[in-house]
Amino acid sequence: MRWLAQPDEGGVTIIGALASGHGNIAAHARARELTRRELTMGDAKKILVIDVGGTHVKASATGTNERVKIPSGTSMTAKRMITALKKATADWQYDVVSLGYPGFVYDGRPICDPANLGAGWVGFDFTKAFDCPVRVINDAAMQALGSYQGGRMLFLGFGTGLGSAMVVDGVPDAMEIAHLTYRNGRSYESYVGAAGLAESGTKKWRKNARDVIDQLVKAFAADYAVLGGGNAARLGALPPNTMLGSNDNAFLGGYRLWDEPSEIAKAVSKLRAPRTRKRPSS
Repeated sequence: MRWLAQPDEGGVTIIGALASGHGNIAAHARARELTRRELTMGDAKKILVIDVGGTHVKASATGTNERVKIPSGTSMTAKRMITALKKATADWQYDVVSLGYPGFVYDGRPICDPANLGAGWVGFDFTKAFDCPVRVINDAAMQALGSYQGGRMLFLGFGTGLGSAMVVDGVPDAMEIAHLTYRNGRSYESYVGAAGLAESGTKKWRKNARDVIDQLVKAFAADYAVLGGGNAARLGALPPNTMLGSNDNAFLGGYRLWDEPSEIAKAVSKLRAPRTRKRPSS
C-alpha cells in the first residue's frame, strides 16, 4: 500500500491507499501533504458541508476543526435536519452550503425522498432555509469528488447498497449502477450490497465484489477506482489500481464543490496520477 495523500495540520484527511498491481499507477503514487488552499478556494468562501446519511447527519465547515454528528433515521425530515443543524452550528460562520444527499439529485435538487429518512426533501427550499447559496449533490458523488486524484476515476460505495459515481477532469457525475442486472436476473446491489454479504458470506461476497470492480473499471475505462462505504474494509486484498477511500473525503468533496472543475484538475495534477490502461489506437 502507498498513501496518495497524508493529513496536514489544517485537518485535510487521508484520501486513500492505493493497491499495488499489474498497472503502473502505484509506482507513480507518492505521499503528499495537501493543504486546503490547494484543494479548495481557501479563504474565498467559508463553506458548510453536510453529509446526510441514513443513521447520522454529519457536518463540518471551513475554519473549524469541529465535526457535528446528529442522529437521523426514518423520522428525519429536511425541516428537522435544518433545525437540528442550526442549533448545533449556531456559532459557525459560513457563506455557502454543500449538501450530500442520499438519493437521486437532478439539476441540483432531490427528486425523490430517501428510503431511510423521513419525507419532505423533494421541493424543500434549502437556500431559503440556510439564507445562503446551497449546492445539493448525490452523497456518493460528493465523496467521489473528495477522493479524486486526477484522470478518470470510478467511485464505488459498498454499503447498504452500491453507490457509484465517476469523476473526469474534476467533474463528478453520480450513477445508478446498483439496480442494473448483474447476474441471473438479479441486480449488482443484490450481490454486493449488505443483503448480498449476509446471504452469501464474506468469502463469496469478496469474489463477487472483485468481479464487479473489475467489470466496471473496464466498462468505464477508469484509470483507477476508489472503494468506499462501510463494507469496503471487508474486501481484503484489493484489486490492482484500486484504493480504499475515507468517508471523511465527503467533506473534502463538499469543499471542492465550490471550485471550478479546472481548478480541481489543476490542484490534483500535482499528484501525478497517471493513466494506467492503454487506450484503443485509432
